[in-house]
Amino acid sequence: MNRQMKLVAFLQAQNCSNYPGSWRHPASMTDWSTKEYYQRIGRILEDGKFHLAFFDDRLAIPDSYADDVSLTVEHGIRATKLDPMMAAMAMGMATEKLGIGVTYSTTYYEPFHVARIFASMDLMLGGRAAWNIVTSLNDSEAANFGRSQHLEHDLRYDRADEFMEVVLGHWDTWEADAIVSDRATGRFADPAKVHSLDHNGQFFRSRGPFTVPRSKQGQPVLIQAGASGRGRAFASRWAELIFVIYPNLAVGKTSYEAMKQELAQAGRAETCITPAVYPVIGETKSMAEDKLAMIENLAKPADAMVLLSEVLNYDFSRKALDEPFTDEELQSIGGLRAILDRAVKMSGKTNPTAEELIRASGRGTLSELPILAGTPAMVADQMEEWFTTACDGFVIAATHMPGSYEDFVRLVVPELQRRGLFQTEYAGSTLRENLGLPLAHRGDWRKHSPAMAESAT
Repeated sequence: MNRQMKLVAFLQAQNCSNYPGSWRHPASMTDWSTKEYYQRIGRILEDGKFHLAFFDDRLAIPDSYADDVSLTVEHGIRATKLDPMMAAMAMGMATEKLGIGVTYSTTYYEPFHVARIFASMDLMLGGRAAWNIVTSLNDSEAANFGRSQHLEHDLRYDRADEFMEVVLGHWDTWEADAIVSDRATGRFADPAKVHSLDHNGQFFRSRGPFTVPRSKQGQPVLIQAGASGRGRAFASRWAELIFVIYPNLAVGKTSYEAMKQELAQAGRAETCITPAVYPVIGETKSMAEDKLAMIENLAKPADAMVLLSEVLNYDFSRKALDEPFTDEELQSIGGLRAILDRAVKMSGKTNPTAEELIRASGRGTLSELPILAGTPAMVADQMEEWFTTACDGFVIAATHMPGSYEDFVRLVVPELQRRGLFQTEYAGSTLRENLGLPLAHRGDWRKHSPAMAESAT
């Protein structure tokens, strides 16, 4: 079989999609706080043979701009955030083959809790679970967890590396055939095949044994979006699917080749790289152009100011729009460094003004991601060009819900299938089977953790 692209839906358990203006679209559904909303979307995605739906998350309302939530609340700029695990499970219970992923932070949760909730999810969904690993990004999230400020960038990743060792160690506690369930003899499980962890590290102590046995796919699939230098190293070590943002195809080609080389050196050649895009589809080119113009007009200036302040952990109300950033100021900005680095590069200046940085980031607008607009054939042409040179698939972001996915499934998926670029049926029942990833066996992860490999017995 020819190489085929992976398709992932980029979801939010909130009042809008990734595009903050989406709730203003006249066709957007308003029942986002109900299970029916997520089940409806899940069925659409499964009908379109999407591999995975994953829920992004933040642990605070965007309030970094002017240290206030007024603009956020008034304009509905990602103003509400349900626990994504609840929305994901509602979607998972309404589908049979679609993979279901959820974002959980390594900075504000404990490893045992994360290990148990995802292992339980994986069992409940028959081996379809995925964990999107994040380190969180701003002081607002820290404040909600009783901290005075967010951890420094590289320290967050040092903590996350050990967090992964604890989680994966717990998932390895039960061997695949540990459960016997012999009612005649009264023997439930073989104690020789259930192990303690006894982790005692720099950041965490956790004993075990774990309380949840292994699933059909061995363990949940690991997703990560690290794009900074430290983030790339983390992704190369742990991720099985990497979510990236490429501003254009030229950057995508260069970045994809570099990341694939880094993954190969880490022994992770099977990892999939999937950039996020906004598709806007019309039966004719002019219809697509009209749709795009209307959707772009949904954005408000407040969207960009609020969301860039949130993601960079920097209050842009403190900076005059026409005042350039100094080297020291740029270095001091925290949050997601990859977004800052990309915005500075796209601005074309070493020291952009606040206005130039905001505009170059595209935050809060459709221009934050590449836009694939046109007829189904035109969108498929663009996806095929990207797929053959710069990615293993796509994260499809929605301009409005659920219409974006309805349009994509109805119009673009059949064209991709006709070209042999996308699956017409699911390969199996588990997410690993459908992504072409191997079953996770006990101890597999230790080869990516030298310290643990040396201590393994």
